[in-house]
Amino acid sequence: MNVAVVGSGLAGFTAYQTLRRGGLSPEEIEVFGTDDDPAAAWRRCAEAIHQREMRSESDGHCLATSWPGLAVRAAWRRRSAKPLIGSLFDRYHPSVEDFLAHVEELRERSGWQRSVRKARVARVRAVAGGFELDGHGVFRHVLLAPGHPGLNIPQELRDDPRVVHSYEPHAYESSVTVVGAGLAAATEWLNALDAGAEVVSVRRREPLRRPLNVPREYFSERGLAQLRRLGPEERTARLHVLLAPSYPPGPQFDEPLARATAEGRFRAEAAVNGSRQVICATGFLRGFRADPLLAALVDEHGLATAAEWIVLDPDAMVPALTDETRTLALAGVPAQWAFPAADTLVGAKYAAHAFLRKVKACRTP
Repeated sequence: MNVAVVGSGLAGFTAYQTLRRGGLSPEEIEVFGTDDDPAAAWRRCAEAIHQREMRSESDGHCLATSWPGLAVRAAWRRRSAKPLIGSLFDRYHPSVEDFLAHVEELRERSGWQRSVRKARVARVRAVAGGFELDGHGVFRHVLLAPGHPGLNIPQELRDDPRVVHSYEPHAYESSVTVVGAGLAAATEWLNALDAGAEVVSVRRREPLRRPLNVPREYFSERGLAQLRRLGPEERTARLHVLLAPSYPPGPQFDEPLARATAEGRFRAEAAVNGSRQVICATGFLRGFRADPLLAALVDEHGLATAAEWIVLDPDAMVPALTDETRTLALAGVPAQWAFPAADTLVGAKYAAHAFLRKVKACRTP
């Protein structure tokens, strides 16, 4: 089949599971990445913020199909219908431990190790017959899933010795300022409070509260159709709104924050102050320009862009480089133009299924 996946993280791993279920053997798929553990980068981030539960609901797994998901697995193991009932109402959130066990199980049984090549791909060039991957050969079908390009620390804080990023290992000082307004920030508020610290929240706006990273309607075809009808400028503006940081509503955050506020240990301020520690819960660098592979792809092939996104077809294909004989697709965070929640496991499956359809339909010369 001559298929390559560039990126060995969770998006690439989910694509691999989809290709395997679609009939491709491990020998027909080459995965290029710097780590053969698909959960390695995600695990480091989750451990740094002491994450215990997944934000995703029933579809938050790496299997190619939504059903059966982790709720079924949990119900079987616990001999209880409670996870299934929670799943029906979008209230089932697997533990991080269960999710990582699921990844490891799939890794062992899917042939992943037979396909992974530990190598960094820095350039992808369109050539006759497909795409040349930085000296690793020419592939007719390529899925790029490079992940996040790096941690984001605001420019004005980069030389401050008190600063640590939330996704780096850290303890907590007696007074802590947390910069940010998303799930990592909210989790760090609680972590620092539990450690006995006085906590200051610095953010540019009041936090958004929603269950998932992106509003639920944009996981549906109807919601996506509305987005795709917008012109480039309107669509860019809408994506900036949709992708704003948020954290879930509910007493798990509200009650401890209310108690700490009443005790004088939690407050919001407009700017970083004299706290002993500053935690930047500011996520990752954004945009194709922050990723050297994607930036070179755009510049060398003159690809259409809008703000920080590469313009994609609705199925996450790069239109200028995909035709009846070859396929170039994006998955994970670079595919948000096609699917705003592309950086979720549901989004990874969306891109993977579209890629599989293209691979199967592609004409063999």
